[in-house]
Amino acid sequence: MSLAAKVLTACRARGLMVATAESCTGGMVAAALTEIAGSSDVFERGLVTYSNNAKQDMLGVSADTLEQFGAVSEPVAREMAEGALHRSKANLAVSITGIAGPGPSEHKPEGRVCFGLAMDGKTQVETVEFGALGREKVRMVARDHALGMLLKAVIPANAGTS
Repeated sequence: MSLAAKVLTACRARGLMVATAESCTGGMVAAALTEIAGSSDVFERGLVTYSNNAKQDMLGVSADTLEQFGAVSEPVAREMAEGALHRSKANLAVSITGIAGPGPSEHKPEGRVCFGLAMDGKTQVETVEFGALGREKVRMVARDHALGMLLKAVIPANAGTS
């Protein structure tokens, strides 16, 4: 069973709906989830907010946060996940913002990706340095990492899954 299918099964079992807010992955998490027939009972919406304006308009990310920390930052990932959750009927939202490459941005290396996960009034954020794997690979590993975050959020660590 694919990672996306596991996420859908786990969310379905708990009656949860998912929303995504994606930048560098351009909707790859949403695509992985909706590729599976019947996902509409779990997948609520996906927002691709590639530009800073889109992050502000569609997700409510603060201009001050973007200016202070840059688009690829944990504070922006937090606001993206919370914005997706609050602007949808979902119970769970994941966000991704990063530097897929090729090459670094002005101050941040290729392969740096920040993630946010909002659920039950709590938001967790993390940054993963995937390294200069190339654009396609960075986007794929970021997609899979986000799906893994969703799965971990839905299945408690003590549930005996592997």
